[in-house]
Amino acid sequence: MQLLILGELEGHLTTASQIALSRGAKVHHAPSVERGMALLRSGQGADLVIVDTKLPIARLIENLKSERINVPVVACGIGSDTERAVSAIKAGAKEYLPLPPNAELIAAVLEAVAEESSAVIFRDEVMKTVIKFADQVAPSDASVLITGESGTGKEVMARYIHGKSKRASQKFVAVNCAAIPENLLESELFGHEKGAFTGAVARRIGKFEEANGGTLLLDEISEMDPRLQAKLLRAIQEREIDRVGSSSPTKVDVRLLATSNRYLEEEVKNGNFREDLYFRLNVFNLQLPPLRRRPKDIHALADHFVKKYSEANGMPEKRLSPEAMEKMLTHHWKGNVRELENTMHRAVLLSSDTTIGPDSIMLTGTTLTPDDHDAGQEAADAAGLGGLVGRTVADVERDLIIDTLKHCLGNRTHAANILGISIRTLRNKLRQYNDEGLMVPPPATGEADSAA
Repeated sequence: MQLLILGELEGHLTTASQIALSRGAKVHHAPSVERGMALLRSGQGADLVIVDTKLPIARLIENLKSERINVPVVACGIGSDTERAVSAIKAGAKEYLPLPPNAELIAAVLEAVAEESSAVIFRDEVMKTVIKFADQVAPSDASVLITGESGTGKEVMARYIHGKSKRASQKFVAVNCAAIPENLLESELFGHEKGAFTGAVARRIGKFEEANGGTLLLDEISEMDPRLQAKLLRAIQEREIDRVGSSSPTKVDVRLLATSNRYLEEEVKNGNFREDLYFRLNVFNLQLPPLRRRPKDIHALADHFVKKYSEANGMPEKRLSPEAMEKMLTHHWKGNVRELENTMHRAVLLSSDTTIGPDSIMLTGTTLTPDDHDAGQEAADAAGLGGLVGRTVADVERDLIIDTLKHCLGNRTHAANILGISIRTLRNKLRQYNDEGLMVPPPATGEADSAA
């Protein structure tokens, strides 16, 4: 666990640092937001940032978003200062810790961060087989390609493999190849020198260097531009990278994991993905089954998310009624675990007592018979054709995209994942709809959307 503490280390914050150290965390310190951002840019990395409420937390959160540095932020302050605590949470902090620090509370926060990033919750025999394979390949340095539908937990599995590897004490760094524009992804991966391009105001260490000695996850690798694929192949083969604007290469030692919700073999055949890069990454292929093919996991995951969101919303712990569970077991779960998590979050908020009934389970799409999920889905789809006959494919596609975007509250990245298309394709479609004068949901707060 890499912990970054922001604020003047005097008194209570020093004690908090010592508590974290005693719990096995590696602690780094910066007195200001600017110094903290400089540490993160330099490749120092962090699994959690604890920041004093005396510092401008909103500016810190905004800087992290604009520079695409994904790390949870926890605010801390003297006593139970309600006004500062509420302000910090509104700014984007995940939690508020009162000072002086409580050893058990800090330990619980560190444990929660570690558990959320690497816990794999399962009960179904299908997933037990997957976990067995993951345990076998984890101790090696072999590249692993993790495939499966959107929302099946590919990044969680990657973190699980890292946690079981000989690099577990080193950094795990993830980069979403689908969420970063093409012209910025090269700099994100390999870093850049000051002045390398417009906006490069300081040297930035890339993800390869940040993950040096540890594990680098290339999430949704199939969305990477072919030109950049060639540079990535060279980095894997030569174990060295070239920062944008640098005249000399830098040696790196990373274990590569990659994920894709597409069939890369088809992408290779269609000329969208380099065959030599595919074989470099696909030393071992770990396929995650969709949630509809692991029904016992629905129960285990639902219980987990109900407990999680009951605690997060300050509610008494709730439980699912048998009728609510039956309703979920007959659902197709096109969004897989991600859809299930969102459904449970809504259910916790909608239920009026400690038992969650079927009325609080708001599902999307159609339901199935529990006997045959896949066959049932085909039958349900066929039964719904009456509402589609007479409409063009373009009309149906447009409505599906817009409705999915509304469901995701405007978040382009989440919508693209659910739709199974690249963020680039989605943005092109939305630009077309805008040009046609259609109403397109605005981007989610803090999400860049230059194309639509």
